[in-house]
Amino acid sequence: MRHKKVEKRKVAPDSLYNSVLVTKFTNNLMQDGKKTVAQNIIYKTFEILAKDGQNPLELFEKALQNVGPRQEVKAKRVGGANYQVPIEVRGDRKMALAMRWIIEAARAKSNKEYHTFEQKLAHEITSALNNEGAAVKRRDTAHRMAEANRAFAHFRH
Repeated sequence: MRHKKVEKRKVAPDSLYNSVLVTKFTNNLMQDGKKTVAQNIIYKTFEILAKDGQNPLELFEKALQNVGPRQEVKAKRVGGANYQVPIEVRGDRKMALAMRWIIEAARAKSNKEYHTFEQKLAHEITSALNNEGAAVKRRDTAHRMAEANRAFAHFRH
């Protein structure tokens, strides 16, 4: 190893739901350092999710679990050729990818159907709960790539 291990930073749980996942999602959603704007978006999204009478935090965590990939491919150079080697996804990376994919999917939705970003985000979370939507498509693509390149799994180390 060329460098020392980078120490993981601890993230403080958010004030309303007391959840570290919500804080991490807020940080991923935040643009130009506007954290309160991102927090307001998430809390309004959770209000929309709570209209069904269910706990929005549980729905959110379940959606993240559904979207998180189990395997992904990583490019590895062996003897002048690049191989897409399938690898298992660690828990923290799985959550980070799930958050990123849900946010990207919500941002990509058109403004015709949904008027506010909160509605887009709530719809993407409910889609992820039902194993549908753009974020789940992204996970399935990652799984298909890993499956297709299973022959190169012996290059893992």
